[in-house]
Amino acid sequence: MTSKPEQERPVSKQSLPGTVDLPVMPAAKMRIWNIRRAISVKGYVRLGVGTFFFTQGLCFASWASRIPDIKNLMGLSDAGLGSVLFALPAGSIASLPVSGWMVTKFGSKKMLLIGALCYVLTLVAVGFMQATWQLVAALFCFGLVGNLVNIAVNTQAIGVENIYKKSIMASFHGAWSLAGFSGAAVGTLLVSKDVAPSFHFVGIAVFCFALIAVAYPYTLRGKISSGDQPFFARPDSALLTLGLIGFCGMACEGAMFDWSGVYFQKVVNAPKTLTTVGYVAFMSTMAGGRFAGDWLANKIGRKKMLQMSGVLIATGLMVSVIFPYIVPVTAGFLLVGFGVSSVVPLVYSAAGKSPTLSPSMALAAVSTISFFGFLIGPPLIGFIAEEASLRYSFAVIAALGFCTAMLASRAKLIQ
Repeated sequence: MTSKPEQERPVSKQSLPGTVDLPVMPAAKMRIWNIRRAISVKGYVRLGVGTFFFTQGLCFASWASRIPDIKNLMGLSDAGLGSVLFALPAGSIASLPVSGWMVTKFGSKKMLLIGALCYVLTLVAVGFMQATWQLVAALFCFGLVGNLVNIAVNTQAIGVENIYKKSIMASFHGAWSLAGFSGAAVGTLLVSKDVAPSFHFVGIAVFCFALIAVAYPYTLRGKISSGDQPFFARPDSALLTLGLIGFCGMACEGAMFDWSGVYFQKVVNAPKTLTTVGYVAFMSTMAGGRFAGDWLANKIGRKKMLQMSGVLIATGLMVSVIFPYIVPVTAGFLLVGFGVSSVVPLVYSAAGKSPTLSPSMALAAVSTISFFGFLIGPPLIGFIAEEASLRYSFAVIAALGFCTAMLASRAKLIQ
């Protein structure tokens, strides 16, 4: 084991940011320390990148937990809130191609720091907005910057995966889910104490700045580039297939986020105290599945893992449709949560292996297609439920889950 810093080396035709500065010390004095330090460095890098996933998830969950309070403070109607909330995904969509280009051009490490700091500051700004138009502008920026963080941090995660030479992407997304639970819990507590959203977000910002300061030195350095990259990247057939898999997976995920509680209320006819059981069941296995997903993907292979995920989504939803009672529907939602958990992490990981685009540009292309599933899924359920019934709409989402398995068998970049 040498005490000199590792040099950058190409991986999958791209120069991935795989360098970490190791301590240089006199070999005669500190040889053993250096060996132990070098062995543990990749663990610190993994923890550092994972911390940025946690920070992003905490900010988003903090905002989501205060939506009802901000709605009341602004005096918004339900329709007015719906219009305001659209600003956030609009910002995300607007930044998708730009984010990929910026991360490729200036490097994921630099863009991750800038994006994370701006994301936290924008969260604080959201809490202090006084007029509806100001809130719309702040949420647009929140989505804009949030997507920059998303592309940069997933690009970093791809680099860490190449260091480990195995699937670890799902655990990073698990850190985001864990932050979601933590942010929701803190938000619930502060709501019960009548703490204003502005003070809540300032407290979260201080905590996030501390996390960023500690984690940033352990992120990967260097640009991810395979030469000149176009500002707008047109995905090839391999990336298009990944995007369609992500589309189906995120459509199912978005549907469960928005409609699981309504399904328990209107179809299952559950008591009011049990209407959130389905959502909790889905979220618990989605979070847990992301921490277990890497082990399973390494055990059976990523392609089989995606195929199994699609089958679990379809099976869980069809059980819920055929047997609309509390116990089977809860069991079905548990299956859906586990099925959904690994789809996006595995798709993002595979996108980073594109031979035609840099990881950040490939991520942006795949994310663009996938994200439309998140936007289209919930309205699609509402439209079908209006024309037929909510059970029919969940059957359609089950079909999308099965499409995930079918498309995974044809994905060239998934091994």
